[in-house]
Amino acid sequence: MRRQAEQDPATPGPVTPDDLDRAVQLALATLREAPPTAWDGKAGTLEWDCWETVEHLADDLFAYAAQLGPKQPPMDDEIPFIWESRRPGGPANAIHADRAAGPAGLLQVLEASGAFLIAMVRTTPPTIRSYHGYGVSDPEGFAAMGAVETLVHMYDLAAGLGLKWTPPADVCARVLHRLFPDAPSDEEPWSALLWATGRGELPGRARLTSWRWYGEPRP
Repeated sequence: MRRQAEQDPATPGPVTPDDLDRAVQLALATLREAPPTAWDGKAGTLEWDCWETVEHLADDLFAYAAQLGPKQPPMDDEIPFIWESRRPGGPANAIHADRAAGPAGLLQVLEASGAFLIAMVRTTPPTIRSYHGYGVSDPEGFAAMGAVETLVHMYDLAAGLGLKWTPPADVCARVLHRLFPDAPSDEEPWSALLWATGRGELPGRARLTSWRWYGEPRP
């Protein structure tokens, strides 16, 4: 009965550190198939190139881990690292990869940042709360944020790098349930997540031109 409950789209269960680890490792395995010469191309419809988009993703994972780091996490602002762009229009990051290390080094940076967040979510008590611009959140919420960043930016990267990317439906369903309460529950989870993040269309629903998630803990 418990197995059936976990598979029920209405109650997909919480987002776990294992979900985030799975998303990051699948992303890394996919990105390792990228042609070495493709990293300077645009990542899908983004204004960033593929290298910058991986840096942005690594920066997100690092920043979410940092929010859970202090014994008393901030409730009204982000940890004050310096975020800066390397070029006009580029992503403002605290994390940048050394281009001399090549794509393999870039993916090490991504994996390390993911590991920081996975470890913080595993070890932070579930009662802890910390600031995010889309709602003060708990460790599960930050795991879900890290997962959605990974899943949807991999969609952008796959388009730019010429790769195939179809993430696990169960992880998508848990992320949707945690962060997107208004997303349709009767659609395939990956399609619904792309729609909820302005990257796809669903029958009978207009494509979103602006979107957000809701990081506050769900009842």
